[in-house]
This record gives sequence, C-alpha cells and structure tokens, in this order.
Amino acid sequence: MSGLDVLLTAFAPVIWGSTYIVTTQLLPPDRPFTAALIRVLPSGLLLLLHARCLPAKGDWARLLVLSALNIGAFQALLFVAAYRLPGGLAAVVGAIQPLLVMALAWGVERKRPFASTVWAAAAGVVGMAVLLLSPSTVFEPVGIVAALAGAASMATGTYLTRRWRMSMPVLALTGWQLLLGGLMLVPVAVMADPALPSLTLFQVAGYAYLSMAGALLAYALWFRGIARLAPVAVSSLGLLSPLTAVVLGWVLLGQAIEGLAFAGLAMVFASILAVQWTASRTG
Repeated sequence: MSGLDVLLTAFAPVIWGSTYIVTTQLLPPDRPFTAALIRVLPSGLLLLLHARCLPAKGDWARLLVLSALNIGAFQALLFVAAYRLPGGLAAVVGAIQPLLVMALAWGVERKRPFASTVWAAAAGVVGMAVLLLSPSTVFEPVGIVAALAGAASMATGTYLTRRWRMSMPVLALTGWQLLLGGLMLVPVAVMADPALPSLTLFQVAGYAYLSMAGALLAYALWFRGIARLAPVAVSSLGLLSPLTAVVLGWVLLGQAIEGLAFAGLAMVFASILAVQWTASRTG
C-alpha cells in the first residue's frame, strides 16, 4: 500500500467526523433527510458536469445498488444518528465498518482472516458492548440502530465497490453515485421532513460545507482509495471519523467520554488499528 494513498484516503473520514458537530450546531433541527439530500445532490451534479462520462450499459444495475448503499441509505441513516446521538458516540458506533467488511470477505470469498484479525474483531465487539452499555452513555435506540444500520450499508457498499470494479474514472463514479443516491433521497425528504425555514448565513455555510467538503471532496478521495487499497484497509481508516468527532466535541462542546465508556472506546479503537495493521501486512 502506498503511504500517499493511505493519507489521501484518510482525509475522507476526518471530514466526515465533523458532520456531527456541523449538524447539531449549524443546521436547522429535525431535518435529517433534507440534510442528506442537500449534502449529496448538488455535489453529484457538479462532479458529473466536470466528468461528462456515462456508465456502460451493463453497469447501471450495479451502479444503482452502490448508490443506494454508499449514498442514499448511508447518508439518511448518518444524519438520523447525528441528530439523535452525541457526535463521538454516533461515530464510534459507525466505526464497526472494517469488521463488517472483513466478515463479508470471509463469508462471500471464503478469505479466512488471520488469527490476530479474529481477536481484533472480538475486541471490537466487546468494546462496542462496553461503550453502549456503560451507565454514562445515553442510550437513544433510534440513533443507535441508525448508526449501526448506516455502518452496515457503507461496509457493504465499500466491499462491493472494490469487488465489482466498474470501468469509470473515479470522479465520474463518485458523481453518479452522489446524483443517484440524492435522487433516492428526494421523496423521503419531501414526505418525512418539515419544509426548510428561512436559512441564516451560518446554516447556509453548514450545508455548503457538508456538500462541497463532506460529499464532493471526501467521496472522491474515498472511492479513489477503494480503487487502490484493500477494502478492509480502507474501512479501517474510518477510525479517524470517531476520533475527529470526539476531539471536536471535547474541544468545542465540552463533551467527554469517561470511565467504563472510555474503556469501551479504547477497545474499539485498538481493534480497528489492529485490523489496519493486519491489512497492511497482507497487502
């Protein structure tokens, strides 16, 4: 694996880690599907205007599946979790992605993981249980379920993106997924969310940041990484998303994860680092 490829791919989860604080501090309340729609649809249009590339006839079905997993479902669930959970907790729950990708590779391709990876996965599961069951954790069921379902959606999409390897430039592949995923979100946002109020300058800036940085730039880097790195290695970089969310919540909002919950957090981080190390050893 190239160090530059890892570094560039890592920027994506760092940007995504800021989603939670931007959502809760800048955006209008209780509009998760609208936020997801505004995040992905404009950036998809901009990328396609630049790329000007149509998918091959045989790629449309796969492209629709990837758009639903990587964008439509994932973004909707991400913002449901962001509105309902503290940023650090929401991001940590979503950090099980690399473990899910490893399970897919094992189950579908019969790629048996190293014993060290199995132990790392077990530590991650225990850490998640400790974190979620800690007395200091506010257990919001809808938020927790949304974060877990979002992680499963993105993990499946990451695995299939690498497995299917569609013959499109990265920017075109990113743009089509953002556009199609955004179109899938339109009816959900219209039916489920109240209409947007008159937006303040800060709210406009929040939506613009989520779209230009959180979708256009971050997804382009993410799909570039998927094309060059092993799926488990890419997903394990998702560790940087909860780390960013925790640091931002601590620095800007005074949020803290303490005691037993902190021990669970440390176990989750350690398990994902172990998966990344194993993936780098096996190429």
